[in-house]
Amino acid sequence: MAEQSNEEMRADMQPAPLQPQAPSYEEVLFYERKPAGFWVRFWAYVVDLLVVFAVTSILIKPIFALFGLDTNAAAWYAPYTILSAIVFYSYFVLMTKFFKQTVGKMIMGIRVVSLKNDELSWGTLLFREWIGRFLSATIWPLYWIVGFTPLKQGVHDFIADTTVVHEESYRKQTVMQKRKHESSELHKTEAF
Repeated sequence: MAEQSNEEMRADMQPAPLQPQAPSYEEVLFYERKPAGFWVRFWAYVVDLLVVFAVTSILIKPIFALFGLDTNAAAWYAPYTILSAIVFYSYFVLMTKFFKQTVGKMIMGIRVVSLKNDELSWGTLLFREWIGRFLSATIWPLYWIVGFTPLKQGVHDFIADTTVVHEESYRKQTVMQKRKHESSELHKTEAF
């Protein structure tokens, strides 16, 4: 065996340079609630309009008829129109706050969820149901946006950061995320 020179021995003894380990990724499968599309929301809204019409006809019309007041005035400032609007907006706000769905949504099996919080706050509901619903009800093409957005959101949903989802229907999603190293807490490589 030939003897190695001092330089060769030093080269053999030096540690190999540390190469940063490239993060490895894994595919994670999860299920999320399926957003409710335009048509199911449309039919739920039609049912809600029938409910509001029925409540208005049962509670408000008889009182106006009893006092001989006009219920056919078409002006927005007519007393009957104002009371009907109060019933309309109160119905949507209160039902969505306490049940997260209206009667129409219950029948269709859909509900309103917040994209930011677990619960729907009063501020979120007022923006969604008053301002957003007013915009959607007065400018119909704004409601059609529901059919073309990824989370099936209307303008009123964008305003309040909400969406409407099916209660019992899910869609499968896969996401790539960094693989977690299987090491103890003592070997953390992250900075404090």
